Amino acid sequence: MMISDAEREILRKVALDAAARAMGLRAAAPPEISAESLLSRPAPVFVTWRKDGRSRGRGGTVTPGAGLVSLVEKHAVEALLHDPRFAPATARELPRYAPEISVLFSFEEIPGAEGLLPGTHGVFVEKGKRRGVVLPQDAALFGWDGARLLSQACLRAGLPEESWQASSPPRLLRFTAEVF
Repeated sequence: MMISDAEREILRKVALDAAARAMGLRAAAPPEISAESLLSRPAPVFVTWRKDGRSRGRGGTVTPGAGLVSLVEKHAVEALLHDPRFAPATARELPRYAPEISVLFSFEEIPGAEGLLPGTHGVFVEKGKRRGVVLPQDAALFGWDGARLLSQACLRAGLPEESWQASSPPRLLRFTAEVF
C-alpha cells in the first residue's frame, strides 16, 4: 500500500482534529472522502501519540471494520484519552502532541524468528482470544532481535514470553507498515 504525502497529511489532520473534538475544542469535521479513495478502504492501523518526541499513547487494530479515515479518527481518540498506561491528555497539552500513524500490510504467517527483520517487520501473535502486536518501529527503537520481538509480542498478548517456542505455539504473523 502506498499512501501519498497528501493522504498522509489528511490522516494526520484527522487524528489531530478528532482529538481536539474529543477534548471539547473546536476542530474541523472529518473530511469527505470518495468511495474510490485509498483512505476509504479498510486497513489495519495504529495511532501512536508522541509528546515532546516520546511515546505517550497507542491504539489500533489488525482487523479493520471501517475505512482508514474512520479508524484513524477512532484510534487517535482512544490512544490519547483512553490508553490505560497514561493519564488522559488535556486540551492545554494538545499542542505538544503529534500523531504517528502506522498502516499495516503484508501479513504473512511465520514458524519462528527466522526471516524476521526487526525494524522492517512487526509481529502479531494470537492464541485463542489473546492477541499481541509489536510494531516495526518498536523493535528498531529498543534494538530487539527477532527472538526478542516474538517474546515481546507474546507478553503483550498475555502469554509467557517463550510461548512462541512451545510445541503448540500461538499463531505468528509478521507484517510491514508505512509509518508517518
